[in-house]
Amino acid sequence: MLTIEKVDVTNRAQVKRFIDFPYRLYENDPFWVPPLKMDIATMLNPKKHPFYEHSVADFFIAVRDGRDVGRIGALENTRFNATHDSREAEFYFFDVEDDSEAAAALFGRVFDWAAARGMEAIVGPKGLSPFDGYGILERGYEQRQTMSMLNYNFPYYIRLAKENGFVKEIDFISHVIDPSTFSLDPRIPRIAERAARRSGLRVHRFRSRWEIYRWAERIARTYNNSFVDNWEYVPLTDAEVSFVVKQIIPVARPDLLKLIVTNDDEPVGFVLTFPDVSGSLQKMGGRLFSLAAVSLLRELRTTNWVVANGIGILPEYQRRGGNALLYRELAEVFQRAGFDRYELTQVAETAVQMRRDLINIGGVPHKNHRVFRKVL
Repeated sequence: MLTIEKVDVTNRAQVKRFIDFPYRLYENDPFWVPPLKMDIATMLNPKKHPFYEHSVADFFIAVRDGRDVGRIGALENTRFNATHDSREAEFYFFDVEDDSEAAAALFGRVFDWAAARGMEAIVGPKGLSPFDGYGILERGYEQRQTMSMLNYNFPYYIRLAKENGFVKEIDFISHVIDPSTFSLDPRIPRIAERAARRSGLRVHRFRSRWEIYRWAERIARTYNNSFVDNWEYVPLTDAEVSFVVKQIIPVARPDLLKLIVTNDDEPVGFVLTFPDVSGSLQKMGGRLFSLAAVSLLRELRTTNWVVANGIGILPEYQRRGGNALLYRELAEVFQRAGFDRYELTQVAETAVQMRRDLINIGGVPHKNHRVFRKVL
């Protein structure tokens, strides 16, 4: 017998079941990177995550004959809907065994939830923030998941989504660059220098994590203004900015974060690159304990893989050489530090110029995440 339970987020045992399910589902998969369980617990806690200051979510578990076989979250991001003048619900945390009945029951519960709230469509996977990762993995199953920045799933998820009436909404493509493919047009540094002189721009390099904290508000303002035309755009609140900064500081290396700023120290662009510590996260198995923390800190310093999970520039500077400055800084990070692999994650397929630029510098598309939509 199959039943769907609504998670009572004040019930520790039920929350634990929701969190633990993917650890059993993917326990033998070498490409899955387990998130920290305490981070997922925070996402389910309305008292701890800033999403709930403006929006709502509920969570469900599929149970067959006393055994958990799937889970899903239903979200209404009211800020996104207000920004885009839409009435969309979202799904996230979709994990399930290869069980069409269970998937249909989980999606059906989300459909009912959304309809009861007056929503007109369901879109997903989309998380509680723009940094949670979009889409169902559609290509790149033989690649290790990139920390918790990207979603990971088995190939049958695509079939289960289609069986339940979902159609493609948009693809997010991740590119990888290695020394054998990297190539920067020799004109780029000259264009960058010219842009710096004419537009009064320069590169700000961070020296400490504390300095990142001090710039956080200005970086967030630039983020909010850089992606206004993007499909996924939703402005971050002050509380969300503070939350994100606290999340990224532990895995940030100041020397990998770059800003393009004016002479008045006002950011107009950014390159946010992080060490890829997926190997340590796999060893930790979702738990943060003393020996694991030592391993994590070691990998932060020694990893040869890095990930760019934020590249942007204000629209008014994109045709004034600002993009050249961004790519020059990407090259500087890649070449100076001697990294073996540079992954640039989740560029929307609609960002045609960005994708063209990445391919021109040697980026090879290697992962594709598909966001789906179903009209109610």
